[in-house]
Amino acid sequence: MKKRPLPPFDRYEYYHKAVQSTEADCQFISDAYKKIRGKRPHDLREDFCGGFALCCEWVRRNKDNHAIGIDLDPEPLEYGRTHYLPKLRAEQASRIKTVQGSVLTTSLRPVDVEIAFNFSYYIFKSRMMLRRYFKKAHKGLRNDGLFILDCFGGYGVMQKNQESSKIRNFTYYWDQTNYDPVTANALFHIHFKRKGEAKREKVFSYDWRLWTIPELREALLESGFRKTRVFWEGTRRNGTGDGKFKEVERGEDCTAWVSYIVAEK
Repeated sequence: MKKRPLPPFDRYEYYHKAVQSTEADCQFISDAYKKIRGKRPHDLREDFCGGFALCCEWVRRNKDNHAIGIDLDPEPLEYGRTHYLPKLRAEQASRIKTVQGSVLTTSLRPVDVEIAFNFSYYIFKSRMMLRRYFKKAHKGLRNDGLFILDCFGGYGVMQKNQESSKIRNFTYYWDQTNYDPVTANALFHIHFKRKGEAKREKVFSYDWRLWTIPELREALLESGFRKTRVFWEGTRRNGTGDGKFKEVERGEDCTAWVSYIVAEK
C-alpha cells in the first residue's frame, strides 16, 4: 500500500502547533485580570498578532469578549482571515477587528488588556524604542487596564544553542545561533522537519535583543505604569516548565525560563 503524500507545508500551521498555546494564554490573561481587578476582562488588544489565533480564541471563550489584532505584516493577517476566522461562527468573527499598522503609531480604542506575546517586542533594541512602545501601550488602556508581556531568559540563552521537540508527525527546532554580550542581541531561527522529509531550515527568523526582567520592569514604570508583577513558571520533576505561573518576588537560577510581566495602569 502506498503511503499518502503529506499535505503542502504550511509554515503558519506548524508554527501554531509548535509555539502557540492560545487557550492557556487566554486563561492566564483572564485569571490575572480577575486577581488584580476583581472582575473578568472583555476587551483585548493583541500587538504583533500575526495570524491573530489568540484573538480568535478570546472571542470564542465568552460572548461578551471583543478583540483587536494589529500587525505590520499583511501576510499573517491575511492567513488568519482565510484560515482562522472561517472556523468561528459569524457572530464570533464580528467581534474581532484586525489592523495592519505599527504598534508605535496606530491609535485604537482603549481596551481592558493589551498583550505582546511570543517575545515579539524584543525587536526593539534600544531603551528609547522600548519605552516609546510601552508609553503607546499605556495610552491604549482603560484606566483599570493591564499590559501583559511574556519574556524569557536564563544562562542557557547567553550562548549558542539548539533545542528540538517532537510533536506528532514533525520535529520543531528552536535554534539560537549567537549571543553578543555587549549588545545583548541574539539571532534565532525556527526549523521544522516532517517525517519522511528533509529538514526545512530557517522557516522563521528573529533578530532580537534579550531584555532582562529588571530592565523591562524599570522601563514599564518609566513609561507611566504604576506597578509591575512577575509571574514565574513552575517546574516539573524533569526540569521542564509545567505551564503554571505564580506571582513571585524572586525567581530561580535556571538554564532557561519563561515568565509573564503584568503592568498596571
